[in-house]
Amino acid sequence: MSGPAEKPLKSTVTPVARRGADVLRESGPWTGTVQKLLAHLRDSGVTWCPEPRGWHEDGRETVSYLKGKVPTLPLPEWVYDEEVLVTAARWLRQLHDLTVGFDRPEYVWRAPRHQPAEVVCHNDFAPYNMVFKDHQLIGIIDWDFASPGPRLWDLAYLAYRMVPLVGPTNPDAPKTSKDLMARLRLLRDTYGSDASTAEILRTVVARLDELATFTRSQAKKTKNPELLEHAAAYAADAAFLRTLATPQP
Repeated sequence: MSGPAEKPLKSTVTPVARRGADVLRESGPWTGTVQKLLAHLRDSGVTWCPEPRGWHEDGRETVSYLKGKVPTLPLPEWVYDEEVLVTAARWLRQLHDLTVGFDRPEYVWRAPRHQPAEVVCHNDFAPYNMVFKDHQLIGIIDWDFASPGPRLWDLAYLAYRMVPLVGPTNPDAPKTSKDLMARLRLLRDTYGSDASTAEILRTVVARLDELATFTRSQAKKTKNPELLEHAAAYAADAAFLRTLATPQP
């Protein structure tokens, strides 16, 4: 008897498919480390990340499917509800607190380590990797680019996507205007960071500069002009953030 049919899932980097209660994706040298990370989080009581299920018989990585809605760009307005912002900040803090000292020299990560390697960063803790049910945040997916780094590196990217710290020309900006600095302070304070808003903004700019460079290289490698548009958007947002007046801590 054949099992359930595979259904392709949206992914911008590697092919991903759902088969019944499982998600299958391309594996690599980093897969064993990611499986250990997910097992550690689940064993520590985290219910909002997938359950690691090893390897499929064809060699692909297998994790549990988190049933719900994953929003796509342009994001619906309810994604920016304050409750979502607060929950995301609390979950990111939980991830970081649980991964202090988790890294080992033998662990292989798909994304580079960033120093100081204080915790394990998800590196893409953003709405398009969030699972919702009835507009409530219930899970975070796509862990294959996790790697050790500073807490602020992850927090800054969440701020970029959830505040969101995007320029007025970005087509993915919310339709309803937001008090960006108030939302940034709420995110920071909920997480419990002692970083100033100015420090977070500088880190967002650094992240966007790195992301733009990486995306341009991927565009050249894959000959995908859409990636060049993404790189240009990152650069424009970084330029916008540089023009913001230095906020008070």
